[in-house]
Amino acid sequence: MKEFDLIKRYFAQGGHTRKDVLLGIGDDCAVTKVPENQHLAITTDTLISGVHFLADAPARSVAYKAVAVNLSDLAAAGAEPAWISLSLSLPSYDQAWVDEFVKGLFELTEYYSVQLIGGDTVTGPLALTITAQGFVPPNTELRRSTAKPGDWIYVTGNLGDAGAGLDILQGKVEASGEDRDYLINRHYYPTPRVMAGTALRRTANACIDVSDGLVADLTHILNGSGCGATVHVDRLPVSSALFDTVGAQQAYRYALSAGDDYELVFTVNEEQRGNLETSLTNANVKATCIGQITGYAGQLDLRLYDARYELDDDAGYEHRFKHG
Repeated sequence: MKEFDLIKRYFAQGGHTRKDVLLGIGDDCAVTKVPENQHLAITTDTLISGVHFLADAPARSVAYKAVAVNLSDLAAAGAEPAWISLSLSLPSYDQAWVDEFVKGLFELTEYYSVQLIGGDTVTGPLALTITAQGFVPPNTELRRSTAKPGDWIYVTGNLGDAGAGLDILQGKVEASGEDRDYLINRHYYPTPRVMAGTALRRTANACIDVSDGLVADLTHILNGSGCGATVHVDRLPVSSALFDTVGAQQAYRYALSAGDDYELVFTVNEEQRGNLETSLTNANVKATCIGQITGYAGQLDLRLYDARYELDDDAGYEHRFKHG
């Protein structure tokens, strides 16, 4: 199928339509309107087959995850998503694969009222790049560099499920029944915490999403803010599916380093702790306090039942996926 036929058939007419898109797919450029008293937040992520997703991953999950990854970045900034553009490289035209890919793409854009406004399709190795744009009120965006000593560290949802799901798919971990299905789905279909992100801009000091693992991503906050942290490993939120599949000790290691969860890690000062539960009520997401920011710049102190906890130096999402 030729490029323009592919775009017309699958992308030009589908998905959510927004009033702030003045000119969408079909011209050389999209034209959009940014609301008054809003700033524009922009993020871009590229996913490559065999690097960022398994080569035999379902097409629906590939598109779904690509959108979710970008919406998660906007959530970490406290931004409300509005538009995405897509650049898709396909080795060949496979109608069944593209049909499923489009389902996954529009599943999330419909849910979050996001419109696909343009992009490109080419012939080449399987890969896709999404640029997502959203709105955030002036001076309310969440950053990595604004944590303060004394802040409490929280994380949304559960950690470690996606990493275990990947290892199940790669035959490194055995699982069965509902636990297996749950963990694999957490890998294929992450939940971007969009509503939590917009709620947190009123209460949080600093924020980041967990893409490369809790330790790696929290370290970005510490380095950017010139702070340290104490994290209580035994307080990490892990699902019963993960706990029952690999046991407590391995569950903690997944939670600390596996990545791909796309939960939010954020800091809140003492004065705002009381407002946190109210802020997240409408987002329908739980948040767990796992530690506290310290004044010891660059030092991350991991504690398991108050004893020092050591994590392998090579632990981390990037190492596990690319070389696993």
